[in-house]
Amino acid sequence: MDYESEFLRDGYLLFHYGSAGEILDGIGFDPARLPPHCLEFPVATVQAAGITSGIARALDVGCATGRSTFELSKIAGEAVGIDFSASFIAAAEALRRGEAVAYRRYGERHRPEPLVARLPEGARPGRVFYEQGDAMELRPDLGSFDLVHAANLLCRLPEPRRFLDRLPGLVKPGGRLVLATPATWMEEFTPWENQPEGETLDWLKERLAGDFELLSVAELPFLLREHRRKFQLSTSQTSVWARRRALPLSTTSPQI
Repeated sequence: MDYESEFLRDGYLLFHYGSAGEILDGIGFDPARLPPHCLEFPVATVQAAGITSGIARALDVGCATGRSTFELSKIAGEAVGIDFSASFIAAAEALRRGEAVAYRRYGERHRPEPLVARLPEGARPGRVFYEQGDAMELRPDLGSFDLVHAANLLCRLPEPRRFLDRLPGLVKPGGRLVLATPATWMEEFTPWENQPEGETLDWLKERLAGDFELLSVAELPFLLREHRRKFQLSTSQTSVWARRRALPLSTTSPQI
């Protein structure tokens, strides 16, 4: 998949910043009959963490065009968004600077229509930092975070274990981790030998249990538009984890 293509960038801008009217475009879908929050997926995954305010640092890995990072800025003193695509990061950074970002949706697939994305209401851009990076090779000096969020990322990584193995060093003891994935494992993105052998959640439990406690699991729906007559309705299995706290060192002298 070409993550630098204008078509893909525009699709993510619509997914992240489009209103219900802009996404549904009068085709006849009643928003009230769609699954709750399927048009607000980047917001819903942040809310799944169960944190409403008062944390110092949050990290959004695979942030795409940045909506979840802006949502994290409402609850964290610093919100860092990282994505592999330079095009996605450029769009997110322009929004952070307060610019209106022009993009296109499609009426029929051959007929682009202009739209504009703007900074979401309530976002605190002064707290937001975007950078291009690889989830499997995150820079070593990122530090640790009270909340790490990764939505629809895992099953697009060639070696997802490398990302999972880094997580204990990224999440502070007592901090939260949100992993959302539709588990659409495809050899196009992840070689067969690097995919889970069984259910994705069981695989995550096996990989993370030593350092994290599973708090909750929910299916969060999301709706992707290709053009006016073609939509994809999916769910992303969203698991929330707490980083285990280190046990205090015993001060009792060993018995001899």
